[in-house]
Amino acid sequence: MLINFISPGVIDFIDILLVAFIMYQVYYLIKGTVAYNIFVGIIAILLLYFFVDFLQMKLLSSILGGLIGGGAIALIILFQQEIRRFLVFVGTRYFPQGKFSLDHLLRNQKEAKEQVRIASIHKACLNMSKTKTGALIVMARQSSLDLYAETGDILNSEMSSRIIESIFMKNGPLHDGAIIIENNRIVAARCVLPFTNRTELPPIYGMRHRAGIGISENTDAFVIMVSEERGDISIAEGGELMPGISEDEFWHILNKKFATF
Repeated sequence: MLINFISPGVIDFIDILLVAFIMYQVYYLIKGTVAYNIFVGIIAILLLYFFVDFLQMKLLSSILGGLIGGGAIALIILFQQEIRRFLVFVGTRYFPQGKFSLDHLLRNQKEAKEQVRIASIHKACLNMSKTKTGALIVMARQSSLDLYAETGDILNSEMSSRIIESIFMKNGPLHDGAIIIENNRIVAARCVLPFTNRTELPPIYGMRHRAGIGISENTDAFVIMVSEERGDISIAEGGELMPGISEDEFWHILNKKFATF
């Protein structure tokens, strides 16, 4: 055992690198959240367990071992949101655009995929920014947003800048909440989104921005937020917020993320 430990092979280095990579990804997903403190506590308990086990302190080792073994289910419950985010992250980053889906395999490779009309979204957001009309737009990708669409009013309407602006008109019946856009159609409006648990966000970002970040943490959706107080446009993707982007930068990002006709 000791000889193997002091004479590591290639597999041992690969093992260490994989563990380090996974730990980094977990840290990336939970940084700035309440779960980070729980994660640090768990790591401390694990290190203590390895230490007492190495010293062959049988009583303390058995107590910590039982705690770790019995706490596996509790950890799944505590970190269910973070586990979901991690699985979405892996599925969308390393298997993008549904390349390994059955639908992709059966589809004719020459068939053109319907693309998002970003000009309508760009125009609507700029107009709402000038009038300081609050808006929350969720653009679907690979993750299903049906669960969130069902919390609002199903529209399934054609997408245009005028329709988007009319939905978010102040005092309108559908302006409160988010709209979900998929395949150039407004699937639903007045949708309720999950809030982020991040604690380091400045107080200037209200419920609209927290909801936008929250849905981007739980899915691979691309989220656009227009501030009602300041009129600036922000973007949330993968749990990260890009606040106060300029008109040209907004157009460049839309072109980069979504192909146009």
